[in-house]
Amino acid sequence: MENTPVKITDSWESLKEFTAARIALGRVGDSIPLSASLEFKLAHAHARDAVYSELDRTALLNGLANFEIPVLEIHSKAENRNQYLQRPDLGRIPADQDVQLLKEHAATFDICLIVADGLSATAINSNIIPLLDDLLPLLKGMKYKLAPICLASQARVALSDHIAAALGATLALMLIGERPGLSSADSIGAYLTYQPRPGLTDESRNCVSNIRPQGLTFDLAANKIFYLIQEAFRRKLSGVELKDNAGLLPE
Repeated sequence: MENTPVKITDSWESLKEFTAARIALGRVGDSIPLSASLEFKLAHAHARDAVYSELDRTALLNGLANFEIPVLEIHSKAENRNQYLQRPDLGRIPADQDVQLLKEHAATFDICLIVADGLSATAINSNIIPLLDDLLPLLKGMKYKLAPICLASQARVALSDHIAAALGATLALMLIGERPGLSSADSIGAYLTYQPRPGLTDESRNCVSNIRPQGLTFDLAANKIFYLIQEAFRRKLSGVELKDNAGLLPE
């Protein structure tokens, strides 16, 4: 009597459609299959490349020009990528020459939008324009007075406090490349801060994370950011006291 091979089905297989996480990879002996191993190494290489990627300034400036908002190019005190990675503090402070540039454009603004490379310029190069396509019409529809868009290089999140305060904005919104994961080298994080000023820490901010086509899609992210901005202005605060209760509100 012949023995019929038994096909072993991974009970997690059906969950793969809901996540990009590495689950139900299978196995070969005590190891994972070669294809899964190679995919992991490729994802790791993409993540490393994203950390060292640079803003495509020409394409970004051309894309941002379509929104008919002035653009200022700002650089942090980190002079290069290696210094940026080794000295996070320098990425939180604008370069001396740019402080004067910001003062020259200061006025009374509602919102200052900062587009920043962060830890993945790849994310900004790939995804910032379609995100702004969904977000900016919402902001303009509410008649918010928008400061010049700041395109920031070698930037950390707290750089937004210096930029927005110097421009005279009530709220800072930084859209920044997030630290790459092994399944997401192109993710944008949105950080909003009400009454930004140098010296604030992360409990003063709200964050919307994993903005990318395979994560939180642009339209959903834009609506979530817009909701938080409206609530920040209504309640005159941001951070740990401002919750995303949009899904809890009655229809």
